[in-house]
Amino acid sequence: MISLFSHESVRQAASLLAKSQHVAILTHISPDGDAMGSSLGLRHWLQSLSSQPTVHNIVPTLYPDFLSWMPAADTICVFEKDPEQACRYLQEADLIICTDFNEPYRIGALGERLVETLSDRHPPCILIDHHLHPAAFADVVFSYPEMPSASELVFRLVRQWQSLADFPVLQQPLTLDAATCLYTGMMTDTGNFSFNSNYPEMYEIVGQLVQMGVDKDAVYNKVFNAYSADRMRLVGYCLYQKMKIFPEYHTALISLSRRELYRFNFRSGDAEGIVNMPLQIKDIYYSCFMREDKVMPAEQVFANGSKTKVKISMRSQGDRPVNVFCHDVFHGGGHKNASGGEFYGSIGDAVQLFEQNYTNYLLNI
Repeated sequence: MISLFSHESVRQAASLLAKSQHVAILTHISPDGDAMGSSLGLRHWLQSLSSQPTVHNIVPTLYPDFLSWMPAADTICVFEKDPEQACRYLQEADLIICTDFNEPYRIGALGERLVETLSDRHPPCILIDHHLHPAAFADVVFSYPEMPSASELVFRLVRQWQSLADFPVLQQPLTLDAATCLYTGMMTDTGNFSFNSNYPEMYEIVGQLVQMGVDKDAVYNKVFNAYSADRMRLVGYCLYQKMKIFPEYHTALISLSRRELYRFNFRSGDAEGIVNMPLQIKDIYYSCFMREDKVMPAEQVFANGSKTKVKISMRSQGDRPVNVFCHDVFHGGGHKNASGGEFYGSIGDAVQLFEQNYTNYLLNI
């Protein structure tokens, strides 16, 4: 397996891991399968080490219901629900690890607490991410935008740490729980290996995870076949009444207001995968999905007085990037064919911003 990072950075991180006793692992707002997979997978491996560190996972906002089955998901501290506990975990940490986000802004108000902690106490921080333009807040940075998932990055890094002969504490094999979490992240961030997944080493890793005991069919069913009837009705509404096509730019846009979500008894995770559906239409190469939500108290510092925010997800096919558009217009990012962002304001204003800018970024070929 190709080593992606310098021996020096791998050893620097290994030294931090080997001596840490209290680890806090953070990931991004609205954690998806890769955020959950990379952070929980790393947690399970760290907890299996002979040094027996205490490891706490912290997420800014609640994860979707269809990921609640993941091993140790029920132990995650959700910042928007219990900010005091999350801050205690940060204050206790002698090592902070950030997975699947590139700058503190991407974790909302939790990012402010992270910056304060790093500034006041100076605990070492490791960043493991695959998005463009990582901010300079971590001591050791493992950034590889070409990698389709942070979970695969974690797997590769664990393999490199395990190979260091002078760090025997890190030579513990991945547990089945760790392997299951990492596989889930790899599967979900590639749309069940349907994009950003056309290279052999990924499938070598999948083979190794299956050898460890991962039941890939069971994981698929738990993630993709666990929706409610309300979610199915929501999908039909999106495709029949809410999908707007921009044929000259091969683009589709679906937008949903809070009122529309309420009509379909929306729960966290019900919107998963909807952004991919317009790409099944012939000659549609770009897809954007927007949904409106309320601003949580912890996010008010970013909201500029707005009571609503809009979550933006974008997908594309082939050599057609959407990450630059998401970064420049919606303060987000991601990898080339799968990116996202946020907008503080109404769904109507977000749609207007999209329509004002898409012709400058999306190719009309």
